[in-house]
Amino acid sequence: MSQQEATATVSARNAEEFVVSLLEASGVSNKNAKIVARGLVQADLRGVESHGINRMPSYLSRIRNGVLDPKADPTLTQVTPVVAQVDGNNGFGFPAAHLAMETAITMARTFGIGMVSVKQSNHFGMSAWIVRQAVDAGMMSLVFTNSSPALPVWGGKSQLMGVSPIACGAPGGEGSIPFILDMAPSVAARGKIYKALRRGEKIPQDWALDAGGKPTDDPEKALKGVMLPMGGPKGSALAIMMDVFSGVLSGSAFAGGVTGPYDMSKAGDVGHFIVAIKPDLFMSLEEFRGRMDVLYQRVVGSEKMAGVDRIYFPGELEQVLEEKRLKEGIPFVKGEVDALNAEAEKLGVPKMQQGI
Repeated sequence: MSQQEATATVSARNAEEFVVSLLEASGVSNKNAKIVARGLVQADLRGVESHGINRMPSYLSRIRNGVLDPKADPTLTQVTPVVAQVDGNNGFGFPAAHLAMETAITMARTFGIGMVSVKQSNHFGMSAWIVRQAVDAGMMSLVFTNSSPALPVWGGKSQLMGVSPIACGAPGGEGSIPFILDMAPSVAARGKIYKALRRGEKIPQDWALDAGGKPTDDPEKALKGVMLPMGGPKGSALAIMMDVFSGVLSGSAFAGGVTGPYDMSKAGDVGHFIVAIKPDLFMSLEEFRGRMDVLYQRVVGSEKMAGVDRIYFPGELEQVLEEKRLKEGIPFVKGEVDALNAEAEKLGVPKMQQGI
């Protein structure tokens, strides 16, 4: 959080209600507006502010520019008993992904596994909220998406692949927390650079290259250049994998064809790939949860390296922060609040209510 600007605190409930009001005033149904708001606020609660309610100005701009249909509802086609496809119909990605996971969970309850491909979608926010939808239903899951060009393939210098997150999860046991992994194949998510730009902050030198191919700590220059893949060719290969499963398979845009949420030129045509798996296929649920407990305890109880106070399970840091922010509220800098309230003024809805 920038120390140069005053901060405001907003409760999760007020943040959700505010987002719903903006969306409904823009033509989004109450049902879909609530799904979008819940996904965005979960990101803010978990400390993933790059995918939180500060995304709203760009989303609303896409509506105003006619490249995202606020009234669209996703439609479902059953392909086999365990495979379905959702057409996002160029509406918000959140309802499309929610319907996809809901469908995958239903199939998995009966057949053990469910797979859904999503086409003609848009940005669906933080992948972890969809993983959590499965975890809350007692399911394991895979959640993939492709995204707009930001990353060079290994050995290349131009933007081609998206910084497309790989996400998955599994329910935990009584003595542990759920396993929730949500990570970009780049050194950092591109949304973090947009957040730094909003807040007037620098970025680490190893996140991105400027248009001239040089490392930069300036987020504006970084957005005109390329993101750097984590682990060199490994991160590049993961980004290509996301495009294969999310774009090529679904029939959506791929190979650099996805339009980003900040590009107002045309529809996003984003693809997703979502799988739900019943965890008690090979043993009782009690045994599975017990094994997850063992894994959790061995991970967090590992011998610590010098300077480390605590070892966290994937998703645990975010859960700790969520519990804190549910009690204390979500912090925003003044510029972010002003930008959100400017959208409220345009739409004639009340400004965001601050405080708990």
